Amino acid sequence: MNEKDYVLGTHDEEIARLGLQHRVWRSTVLDCWRKARITPGSRVIDVGAGPGFATMDLAEIVGPEGQILAVERSTRFLEVATRACAARGLANVRFRSIDLMQEPLGVTDFDAAWCRWVACFVPSAATLVHSIADALRPGGVAIFHEYYNYGTWQFAPRRPALESFVEEVMASWRAAGGEPNIALDLPALLPAAGLRVRRVQPHVFTVTPRDYVWRWPASFIEVNLVRLRELGRVSAEWVESVRQAFQQARSDATTLVTTPLLLEIMAERQ
Repeated sequence: MNEKDYVLGTHDEEIARLGLQHRVWRSTVLDCWRKARITPGSRVIDVGAGPGFATMDLAEIVGPEGQILAVERSTRFLEVATRACAARGLANVRFRSIDLMQEPLGVTDFDAAWCRWVACFVPSAATLVHSIADALRPGGVAIFHEYYNYGTWQFAPRRPALESFVEEVMASWRAAGGEPNIALDLPALLPAAGLRVRRVQPHVFTVTPRDYVWRWPASFIEVNLVRLRELGRVSAEWVESVRQAFQQARSDATTLVTTPLLLEIMAERQ
């Protein structure tokens, strides 16, 4: 595949950002996996594994008696994930390079599938959901973390340039064939694939520049300003206006940022 068709890129800066993102969300994710009963011995698919940050946590949880199938279409991400797992001695991870829009997972009887921020980037979420469902055993659990309302990403006091940035991010995802608010569609797509929704929980952060979570939207803004410019979607002047607005927000002690509203959905294979 062409790495350039990843709307967020697969370069070193994006890999570092994904690592930070996983650290911010890690406690939430570990709690989610516990509720999904992912335990030692579980067989789990990491759908859209990226550079392997969640893959490694899953591998340590399921232990040597369990198995992780890490599925990713980016060769670059797979290389990074493979090296990271080898460095940590995680021999229970199997990697597969696959584009789920072109072919099925080709496995069955897995206990769980973890899918975070994948459905929002693919041209057919229905195809993705059916492929995941087909890979699970009866009673197996599909877990999704997807955005429900990306427009909740707001700064207070309001910053028009930053609101423009959020709108451009959403437009760029849609132009690449994705849908940022894909969680709105999942309640209908899951039953059609034989998955019964078992649990739904919203997640959203509201933080100040002093909070660690602030680094997550901050890193996304900087990396994606560069990416949007690379894609030819915005001007250098627009990029500078967003940067200035963000610097002002970071320097303002009254600033709050609320992140995009995400839904955690657990669905059971019938």
